Amino acid sequence: MTAAVVATEARAIVYRTRGAQHGPITRLMSPGDLGEFLKPFVFLDLFGFDVGGGHKGFGMHPHSGIATLTWLIEGDTLYEDTTGEQGVLHGGGVEWMRAGNGVWHTGAPAPGVKRVRGFQLWVALPASEENAPAQSIYLAPSQVPQEGPARVLLGCYGAAQSAIPAPAPMNYLAVELKDGERWRYTPPAGHTIGWVAVNAGRLDAGGPVDTGELAVFEESGEAIDFLASGDTSFVLGSAVKHPHELVMGHYSVHTSRATLDQGEAEIRRIGATLRQEGRLG
Repeated sequence: MTAAVVATEARAIVYRTRGAQHGPITRLMSPGDLGEFLKPFVFLDLFGFDVGGGHKGFGMHPHSGIATLTWLIEGDTLYEDTTGEQGVLHGGGVEWMRAGNGVWHTGAPAPGVKRVRGFQLWVALPASEENAPAQSIYLAPSQVPQEGPARVLLGCYGAAQSAIPAPAPMNYLAVELKDGERWRYTPPAGHTIGWVAVNAGRLDAGGPVDTGELAVFEESGEAIDFLASGDTSFVLGSAVKHPHELVMGHYSVHTSRATLDQGEAEIRRIGATLRQEGRLG
């Protein structure tokens, strides 16, 4: 009888943060702080800026050892990467960049766009993928599956499954709840890592979570309960804990010094080619 009661208890919040603001970007998680506790989720930025304010986007820059997932909430952006892809990502779309052994990419507001908002997440890759060839996937809004109030950006929820191949067992959802709406997230077996970040509205999730705040849940396999105060939107991550050490470069996270050195060597090689082509300053 006791075991049945415990199994229905929701998880408690054990830490919350508003991160650090750098202009239009709020860094809620990085590999040197919460990333150590929430890996494979190692970095999360909430960004939002008015294009007329002079922000021109993010210039060409490198990564290795990780994958980045950008959830574009509002505003169309131009993208280009050294896998050869380029185009326009529309608001509501997703960019997945598995940097692997090394990649460079860039993003900028599309002509006529007035405001850009979204989240960028970094995922630590397992040893089998951290030096694999780079892979980029761009999903239009219509290609992001939905189950109930949740858009499935990575992994699966209910009958909805992302077209992006998750490198390890993990879910990343974008959720919208109406004022007063309740929702319970029951993670898959083994997903002991859990966190939520709110970009609009306010949640009661065993404690208040306000706009611009990230909350970390205790490590367990229990459900997470949400109650919206006002129309609320947020992202949620759950995963099996990444078992590897985080070995960091400036734009890179690997599982060892040797694999980091390999990735950074490839970044330098690609960078030299881009300079020869006049694509870098």
